[in-house]
Amino acid sequence: MASLSVSLVSAEQEVWSGEASLVVAKTVIGEIGFMAGHEPVLAILAAGEVRITREDGTKVVANAQDGFLSMADNEVTIVAGTAALIA
Repeated sequence: MASLSVSLVSAEQEVWSGEASLVVAKTVIGEIGFMAGHEPVLAILAAGEVRITREDGTKVVANAQDGFLSMADNEVTIVAGTAALIA
């Protein structure tokens, strides 16, 4: 099964990167989820949780705000002004 290559960065540092099966984030028009094969997307990030499900089923949760996210070719990039892991 194909996976996503995920990178979550803040203005100061890389917060998390790795492979995942699902990424869910909040945008200014609502929550969006990504799985492998999703159509390309560019969206403005809203303040809220970014939930990442690793391929082994474990979860990574971060708070992020003030930025954007993009999805293309099974790569999800989330660039936030501020972001921090909470779980």
